[in-house]
Amino acid sequence: MVRTSFQARIASVLILLLLVVIGALYFAVQAATTASIRTQAREQLEVGTGVFGQLLDVHARQLRDAVQVLTSDFGFREAVASGDEATIRSALFNHGARINAGLVMMFDMDGKLTASTLAPLSVAQAERINGQLSQHGQSLLMPVDGRIYLLVQATVNAPVPIARLVTGFSIDEGFARELNQLTHLELTLTGSLEGQPDVRVSTLPDMPMITFDGDSGEVMHGDEPFLVQRLVIASGDGFRVQALLQRSLEQARGSVAALNRQILLIAVAALVASLLGALLLARSLSRPIRLLAGAAQRVGQGDYDVPLALDRSDELGSLASAFQSMQQGIAERERQLAHNALHDPLTGLPNRNLALERLSSAIMARRHIALLYLSIGNFRTVSESCEAGGGDRVMQQLAARLQAALRPADSLARLRGDEFVLLLDGADVDSAVATADRVQQLSMKPFRVDNLDIALDCRIGIAGYPSDGVTPEELLRRASIAMQDAGHLAGRIQVYECGRDAAQQRQVQLIRDLRRAAQRDELLLHYQPKLDLRNPACLQAEGLLRWQHPEFGMVSPGEFIPLAERTGSIQTLTAWVIEEGVRQLQAWRQRGQVVQLSLNISTEDLVDGELPTRVGRLLAHYQIPASQLIFEITESGVMLNPAVALQVLHGLREKGIGLSVDDFGTGYSSLAQLKRMPVQELKIDQSFIRELDDTSEDAVIVRSTIEMSHSLGLKVVAEGVELQRSLDLLDRWQCDSVQGYLISRPLTAQAFEAWMQRPLTSPVSLVH
Repeated sequence: MVRTSFQARIASVLILLLLVVIGALYFAVQAATTASIRTQAREQLEVGTGVFGQLLDVHARQLRDAVQVLTSDFGFREAVASGDEATIRSALFNHGARINAGLVMMFDMDGKLTASTLAPLSVAQAERINGQLSQHGQSLLMPVDGRIYLLVQATVNAPVPIARLVTGFSIDEGFARELNQLTHLELTLTGSLEGQPDVRVSTLPDMPMITFDGDSGEVMHGDEPFLVQRLVIASGDGFRVQALLQRSLEQARGSVAALNRQILLIAVAALVASLLGALLLARSLSRPIRLLAGAAQRVGQGDYDVPLALDRSDELGSLASAFQSMQQGIAERERQLAHNALHDPLTGLPNRNLALERLSSAIMARRHIALLYLSIGNFRTVSESCEAGGGDRVMQQLAARLQAALRPADSLARLRGDEFVLLLDGADVDSAVATADRVQQLSMKPFRVDNLDIALDCRIGIAGYPSDGVTPEELLRRASIAMQDAGHLAGRIQVYECGRDAAQQRQVQLIRDLRRAAQRDELLLHYQPKLDLRNPACLQAEGLLRWQHPEFGMVSPGEFIPLAERTGSIQTLTAWVIEEGVRQLQAWRQRGQVVQLSLNISTEDLVDGELPTRVGRLLAHYQIPASQLIFEITESGVMLNPAVALQVLHGLREKGIGLSVDDFGTGYSSLAQLKRMPVQELKIDQSFIRELDDTSEDAVIVRSTIEMSHSLGLKVVAEGVELQRSLDLLDRWQCDSVQGYLISRPLTAQAFEAWMQRPLTSPVSLVH
């Protein structure tokens, strides 16, 4: 594909525009000139017409005056009166020659030709001339004997009229040339006489006979155009005389040929000058653009220091200045991006990438190095207790303190949020513990933010090279594991212990596999029976989630539920549990077994405003009454966001779903909060039930809780019943329902169906 330069395109466009403009101007001038020539030619024809008529009148007056002289001559009148033909003929010839008349004739008063200088003239011709003059007056143009004559007549009186004298002036080429000299028009006279050839007189002797039927217009003679004006100047019985005034358009154009040549020369000169100007303009535009393109290529290659040499004061100069400013801005931003890629924007410390790079350099140099992985356990609480940006200011103050505690060879990096890593160059694990203790003491001093004294709970994990790992990622991961273990220790400092990677890898794999457990049909729902002490025939159960992992086998809920809550997968699990429980209720209902099922919902579900709607759609889809479903919640979950949680609980209650407070007696349990929640059931935590006897402190708490709940109109469920004496006490204290291993362990759906078929006896004897 042929590429055209910008300069060539500009020049081509400008040249094309100039050609169009100059060509249009030239042809417009030519058209105007042609129109002007035609207009002038028509005006000349109109003037020539008037001049032609005046010229004829002049000749007619001259002839009349000459005839008057002859008719006034006494001798001529005597000769006419006496009938002296010789004298008359001599006088006619002499007088005709003197006035240059081509024809002189005399008629008697009866119209008979008596004498004539033109011979032979037939009687018919003489009578026609006499008759036409009698009709047209004193003068007449008429073809006679192959010529066109201007005939003028006068009466010979002696003293009464005795004859009429007719004098004819021949209209010949001389007359036509005279008109041509006066008007610069070509003249063609044609006379037609019946029975005789047409007579032609013209200033165009070499041109063929003109034929034109209109009054005015344009005709072609060969290749030459003429404007023609036709005049019928005489007509009568059997004859016609007409004049054609002609103006050659080629001759008229010849008069402006010099002007056309000058216009053409001016157009060519203007075009050449315009071409040069267009090329110069295109060059003046393309050169700066080439410079800008070269500068852009250098910028694209990462060269930001070469100046752009373009000294102009026009718009291109402004563009060059803007481009240079952009070049400097890009260079500055790239330096800033390079800095930001390796540094934390809040504290200015190296980030994870730079920390790994420095750690890798130390490992490649085989230098001993220790890592202190520091995290703040109460960072969320600190952020919530401060005003906006308070948490960031705490991080900045902590970074400054940690930086001050380092040796010149050491380095500090912020990995993310509330996590820092200290690289102690040349240090072993023992010296790292001492440094960690010093850092711990620095972090324990209160931080002053927004007039508040903030205390941080810092946890420090320690790992060293080469004892705890030989790659940067391995060292960082093991230091992180040690930091997590430090959170469970009073001193909040922990050195990495060999073998902790396996547990960490198990957690990582469980977290990864948990997201797809429902899709892979690895989740199970077991049902632990609940015994209604007042009505043993009422079937109740609590749905408990189980995970059959393909590699690890049955995973305890105590292991994967906290992982789900920490990684945000808990709502997915809750959605599966609710749908599976409702589906199982439908299956049992179709077999005639109506079970009231209790299901646990998480804290994240309590702040999901769409939960009531989704559960309502499930109940409608499976055609299960809402009264068969009970959701168990914790007070601590409600307390995280009471406004939204209470709104969700009321929405569930409006659907007809039962609500139960789980783990009552632990955490934030309070009567004030209990009165606000739309619950119908209270579940006493198993920690109060497992070792329950009549003399224990737990007996007072359990008994008072049952009485208080009944006074509030709530049912009471005791979980964790494992001993017969506990069941007996709960039955005596009017507890509504119980569950625990004494009643039954959690069962599969099929095993629970078999349990429901047991023979019904008294509640106490049921468990023997």
